[in-house]
Amino acid sequence: MKLSAGQANAYFAKPDAEAAGLLIYGADAMRIALKRQQAVAALIGPEGETEMRLTRMAASDLRKDPALLMDALKAIGFFPGPRVALVENATEQVGPIITDALADWGAGDAQIIVTAGALKPTSKLRKAFESHKAAFAVGIYDNPPTRDEIEQSLKDAGIANLPQQAMHMLMDLAHNLEPGDFRQTVEKIGLYKLGDPSPISNQDIAACAPTSFEAEIDDVLIVIGDGQANAIGPVMQRLQAQGVNAVTLCIGAMRHFRTLHRAAVDTTGRPQVWGPNRDKMLAQARRWGPHKLETALTVLTDTDLQLRSAGQHAPAVALVERAFIRLAMLATR
Repeated sequence: MKLSAGQANAYFAKPDAEAAGLLIYGADAMRIALKRQQAVAALIGPEGETEMRLTRMAASDLRKDPALLMDALKAIGFFPGPRVALVENATEQVGPIITDALADWGAGDAQIIVTAGALKPTSKLRKAFESHKAAFAVGIYDNPPTRDEIEQSLKDAGIANLPQQAMHMLMDLAHNLEPGDFRQTVEKIGLYKLGDPSPISNQDIAACAPTSFEAEIDDVLIVIGDGQANAIGPVMQRLQAQGVNAVTLCIGAMRHFRTLHRAAVDTTGRPQVWGPNRDKMLAQARRWGPHKLETALTVLTDTDLQLRSAGQHAPAVALVERAFIRLAMLATR
């Protein structure tokens, strides 16, 4: 049975203990690992591995010894509770071994959980799980986590009492961090607020979030939006010293000004602007207005085209800095 993204999130939190198996596949190994970890933990509980109710095997080991999976499937456990036979990094080469085991699965056997890379719709392994009446297949794609996934992460970390503004900041972080980094950030927030009944603030989140080039890039974009042309040079020097390249700066600026433009033309009264600089960005959107923001996006698009041009010989960072200064001057007109 194939699960949609919404169904998958609910299933990972509470998998069917009577199911024959679960296939989790996709190109992002970290996302796959996190979902696999969540599903296995929900099935066997915190003591499952200690009680030997989890048998792990790499696909490379299974290729050498095909009997490993069937042995794990039919083994009799010493402790009560669901058992899992976990095959990691499966490929089409071991697909027949897994599909044979799935076909032979019966009530009382261990559940077969398989992780794999990106699988085409024609994959025999994928088809076997999607067509089996007691098995499930989930494709994990490179999409930002949904609000439900974020709320589940918060719940797992023991975080409650979360104001709307703090949730907005976490959603922004989830869209910009790698899945493993975001999970670590949420866990750090849980520890940071342990024993503290007060609501989580944006300052609490910022204290736990990883420092990165993104924060520095945001700094220069706020400077540009505020029209502080004289402050651009020192910030650019610092970013260049840290290895941030010109294309990254230009892409970040385009994203920033697109967000300002969406806020400037918003008619709902709820502009989609998140993050620790939300108030500053909303003020910039009001101050710039749609027309000037469209001019800024034109400047940045032209700069991006110059950077990617085969005949471009001028220093890339200098091109971007010149565009940023031009935008800062535009802000004061």
